[in-house]
Amino acid sequence: MLNDVINIAKKAGKIIMKNYHDLSYTNKIDKSPVTKADLQSSSFICDSLSSAFNLPILSEENIIDYDIRKNWKEYWLVDPLDGTKDFLTKNGEFTVNIALVKNRVPVLGVIYAPAIDDCWWASKGKGSYKNGDKILNSSKRKKLIGLDSRHHQSEQTTKFFKNNHISDIIHAGSSLKMCKIAEGYADIYPRLNGTKEWDTAAAEIILNEANCSIITYPDKSPLKYNKRNLKNPFFIAFKNELAWI
Repeated sequence: MLNDVINIAKKAGKIIMKNYHDLSYTNKIDKSPVTKADLQSSSFICDSLSSAFNLPILSEENIIDYDIRKNWKEYWLVDPLDGTKDFLTKNGEFTVNIALVKNRVPVLGVIYAPAIDDCWWASKGKGSYKNGDKILNSSKRKKLIGLDSRHHQSEQTTKFFKNNHISDIIHAGSSLKMCKIAEGYADIYPRLNGTKEWDTAAAEIILNEANCSIITYPDKSPLKYNKRNLKNPFFIAFKNELAWI
């Protein structure tokens, strides 16, 4: 299954890159941009997953009514182009995110960054990998490195870093921020404004299998999936050694 999903993500990435010259977009109801690359990637991923696996699919570009999906025990959760603003600015920091969610918990995840041809994946109990090499955040650094969104910075996040004496900040796009945590390049990523379930599911299992965690903030609970409202609460992703979180 995992190899099939990796191949689907990479083929979706090729579709995205074929559209890299086309920067036209429309705005969705929530004012976020959607491009031809978003839509074509979503269509390909959904068709491919449907052909390979007998499971329902929830994609950012194909929202299913809660009354239909509320009893799903296992399903695919897809962000066909995470970081559309990064795609539009051509900074290369956008990804394809595909997760398998079982009993409201991600158990398999693939993240592919087509502009840089890097792929991260994980499945429950089997570790996290980047391009076939196992990754683990084993950093013991005392001076913490924080991560912040390139396009969605917030006053609350700035205040969080200041209050916790974190001055070394890396800015990055899409789910790449959480991949950097899993690899050990950074230590903590507070996201204190709006994300959706498809933004975090694939990254969550990759984090968990790489000695990292992701929890809601400030109540420190696990993220929940397949909610009526697909918006995530505030969260923090971090290496497990940060006992003060």
